[in-house]
Amino acid sequence: MLQKPKILVIKIGSNVLTKETGQPDVERMTSLVAQIALLKSDGIKVLLVSSGAVAFGRGEISLPEKIDPILKKQIWASSGQIELINTYKELFKKHGTSISQILVTKEDFRDRKHYLNMRNCLLGLIAQGIVPVINENDTVAITELMFTDNDELASLTASMVNADSLILLTNVDGIYDGHPSESSSKLIPVIGNKLPELDNFISPIKSAFGRGGMLTKTTMAKKAAELGIQVWIANGKKENILIDLLKNQAPNTYFEPNPAKHSTKKWLAHGDQYFKGEVVINEGAKNVLVSNKISSLLPIGIISVKGDFSKGDIIRITDENGAKIGLGKAEYPSPLVHEKIGLKNQKPFIHYDYLYLFQNA
Repeated sequence: MLQKPKILVIKIGSNVLTKETGQPDVERMTSLVAQIALLKSDGIKVLLVSSGAVAFGRGEISLPEKIDPILKKQIWASSGQIELINTYKELFKKHGTSISQILVTKEDFRDRKHYLNMRNCLLGLIAQGIVPVINENDTVAITELMFTDNDELASLTASMVNADSLILLTNVDGIYDGHPSESSSKLIPVIGNKLPELDNFISPIKSAFGRGGMLTKTTMAKKAAELGIQVWIANGKKENILIDLLKNQAPNTYFEPNPAKHSTKKWLAHGDQYFKGEVVINEGAKNVLVSNKISSLLPIGIISVKGDFSKGDIIRITDENGAKIGLGKAEYPSPLVHEKIGLKNQKPFIHYDYLYLFQNA
């Protein structure tokens, strides 16, 4: 059931903000900013996750072909981010709206204290009517520190600020049951929370200017919906798309949300790429955790421990066959866990309040 957003994260992809020539599409940006201003005037708090820095940089600076591809991207991102944020600043200023710039890497989401500091900053900004413009810090983020793409960053941001809504704008109308260019392919208007995996018929093709593809968008949209966030994937190239989407008057794929999860569990839900250690648990502990009872993970149920971690780090939980059960926050460091493996009458290693179980566990 479509609900009017209170806190809305909007992600604008590279292909929305660039023309076919690779030049920035300022006209499209102007239109989207005007629509965001309208949404704000209707009382919706908006956070903007925007790609486009590399594309802007590519338009500003010509680099020799022989330069290392990673360095080339860093140079373009560093230069292009200035142009991107200044363009947004001028466009929003025409509507009497202030913006701020937030550049992040994956490391910003690993540490709970750092995560909460960033969350408080973002909530403070939107409470003052300021639109945070968020992007990956491509200048320092390389390989293992990189997000899959800005769809992942948008999903993380929506979880972080307890947003109820997320819009992922790309250059197609949504998720199709085949390749979008094939005439036989049909748009899937609604994806329910119990729908089977869609990987088999989603095109893995990536965009010309972005890093991710439709499979990434679907994965991140499903994860956000599991956490209680309603998600739309829609075509950012269409006129008035944001306004029409919220009036249910534009083609799109809508992901139905589950009941909202506690904010701590939202942080943990995205931790499968940020965990610092892993524990293997026995069958008895697994059965207790996945039952309907409220249960914590006790040392008596732990078989082995991997990694070097501290209290407060994210830990992945697996069973004896290697199947992933969930994620949790460590209540004590790895050396102490080793001492307590299999012991009775111990404090929980992972308390229920800091435990997130995967849906297929």
